[in-house]
Amino acid sequence: MTAPAAAAAPQTGLRVGVRIPPCDRADRLVASVRRAEELGFDQVWFPDSQLLWRDVFTVLTAAALHTERIGLGTAVTNLVTRHPAVVASAARSVAELAPGRFTLGVGVGNSSVGPVGLRPSTGAALREGIGLLRALLAGHEWDFGGVRSRLRDPRPDVPIHMAASGPRNLRLAGEVADGVILLSGASPKTLSGATARVREGAETAGRTDEAVPLTVSAFCAVTDDVEKDARTLKPICASIAQNGGAPFLALAGIELDVPAQVEGVYPDLVHAEDWDAAVTICSEWVSDEAALRFAQEFCLFGTAQEITERLRELHATGVSGVFLQHVGSYDLPTELIEGVGATVLPALRPGAVR
Repeated sequence: MTAPAAAAAPQTGLRVGVRIPPCDRADRLVASVRRAEELGFDQVWFPDSQLLWRDVFTVLTAAALHTERIGLGTAVTNLVTRHPAVVASAARSVAELAPGRFTLGVGVGNSSVGPVGLRPSTGAALREGIGLLRALLAGHEWDFGGVRSRLRDPRPDVPIHMAASGPRNLRLAGEVADGVILLSGASPKTLSGATARVREGAETAGRTDEAVPLTVSAFCAVTDDVEKDARTLKPICASIAQNGGAPFLALAGIELDVPAQVEGVYPDLVHAEDWDAAVTICSEWVSDEAALRFAQEFCLFGTAQEITERLRELHATGVSGVFLQHVGSYDLPTELIEGVGATVLPALRPGAVR
């Protein structure tokens, strides 16, 4: 099927992507991907969590067959519930259908491993797994415990990006990955530290900063009422505090004391099925003021003009791409795609009035 004519992507040098959770049948998700392409988004990223959503590579296949220009990527798959050899084969298969458009994003696997009682990847496991992926995709043999095998019909042009937030994984990503997905949000304070750690890893591998593209993940909402919409971010704030992110929050003057276990939220705070209930529960520890500060410092919440300026500022710091997320896991980001596509992306194109 031929995709409709797509709008020109922003030509600022900043790649603007959007996260679409595979929360519906693959054929139905295609309409959202095609709409993002029509409006000029550079990339669509799909998260991978086998119990929460449809299979990510099935969705990617459908998207590849029904689009022409837009980039497609995993943000992110993992090497625990999926063996690296299985990931290599799946990545090759999608890349064949979307030549030059597919990015394989990998990470520790939080929302995939936790619900099935497994542990996230260690740094050592990620290092070995990325090495295995790269070798198989390049057509090289690998020693699987005494059995040497290779991938038929390899695809060496698949870029491997690694998602990271902590200093050790940021250094590792800078050292071994083709690009880094920064999970520290859009705060200049956290980004400067994160990019410095990536730079250290790149230098260890003898690479320059420019050789490692940086993509920032950020929650986004085009809104005239940031204070009201920021309340929806309370479960995100609480989850960050739970998982060692208190120092990051403190940079914005956000001091939270959230218990290690929060009852009444399934499967976890970030992917709560009943988001309104999660917001109410988390209000015990996260005030409206704290949520507002989080939205202003770490997220892209605001008017189209404000978001546009923030994106320009991010690009000026050396960031090469962003992928925007809406709040929620089980509905499509239709409002985000339409809002950013209609107001922000046109303002980023050459000749736009500033």
